[in-house]
Amino acid sequence: MKRVVVAFGTRPEATKMAPVIEALGRSEGLRPIVLVTGQHREQLYSALEVFSIRPDADLEVMTERQTLPDLVGRIVPAAARKLRELEADYVLVHGDTSTTFCVALAAFLEGIPVGHVEAGLRSGNMREPFPEEANRRLTDVLTDLDFPPTALAKLNLLREGKSEEHMLITGQTAVDAVRAVAARSALRPEWQGQRLVAVTMHRRENLPVMGELAGALRRVAEAHPEFTFVYPVHLNPAVRDAVQPHLADVPNFQLIEPLNYSEMAALMRSSELLITDSGGLQEEGAALEVPVAVLRNVTERPEGLEAGVLVLAGNESERAFEVINGLLAHPQRLAAMRGRPNPYGDGHAGERIAQAVAWRLGLGPRPQDWQA
Repeated sequence: MKRVVVAFGTRPEATKMAPVIEALGRSEGLRPIVLVTGQHREQLYSALEVFSIRPDADLEVMTERQTLPDLVGRIVPAAARKLRELEADYVLVHGDTSTTFCVALAAFLEGIPVGHVEAGLRSGNMREPFPEEANRRLTDVLTDLDFPPTALAKLNLLREGKSEEHMLITGQTAVDAVRAVAARSALRPEWQGQRLVAVTMHRRENLPVMGELAGALRRVAEAHPEFTFVYPVHLNPAVRDAVQPHLADVPNFQLIEPLNYSEMAALMRSSELLITDSGGLQEEGAALEVPVAVLRNVTERPEGLEAGVLVLAGNESERAFEVINGLLAHPQRLAAMRGRPNPYGDGHAGERIAQAVAWRLGLGPRPQDWQA
């Protein structure tokens, strides 16, 4: 039985790796072992409960208001020790967090092959998103297998000199997860019958302008009292300090505690627009056929822009106001963004990844690339 350690640290990683863990568990000859770093402890464990997943090991690295150098300095040696203890035959990491790069580096230093789920995404700007763009690029240098979700992500890897033999286009595991969970989740009673706009905003590079962006969202909400804006606020104290003074007293703007993944999936599915600086919500919105306004200047998921399901609102307050207000003031624009073909996956990415790991460990044939 080959031991495949699936490592992650944040809530988005947990939800996106859940389909992989489930597929590995169904695979003959493979045993998934879940290793978490605790980078986002409360939100992480809440997400895992939705999928009935319990971690096998927790590095418990989280500290309040931690700095990135401190976090990296704790994860790498702790992960290396734990991977030895777990006798890992293979390691899977996801995306672009500090956990992703640090665990990949620890595995590489221990001589354990690493597969990167959601490999090849590129914004082209090392500062946006920060530090995620650096994390994913550094991780892709260390990998044995790369799992680009789309043909464009694969092309990015090929341009950087990666071997086509060791990569597989899988589609996004986020599509697997959000479709499955949204189908079985109910919207909270207090939001039923309301016209909803879901909001998330937490990116580190947006912190210097987050208060200004919150001010722009306030203006949007005041201009559109027919909508109820629901913002599950990230637990990061810096985020809360930035947004609460601007939004706490707006009658149709609800600042609430983070939702579990089931509740968030139901909220997104029922919303007329998603406003976010997240990466994963861009894909989840597309999977649920909900338009997305992205509070960033660039996106590493440009397939959604080309497909017409995303629009860049930027992180300058006046531009963000104009873009979002324009969407809500012109329902035909939102209608045109709905129902577009989903460029991010078909709901079977987890299965392809498990099959590829089995192939790499000599337990089965190489699977075929997903074709959009």
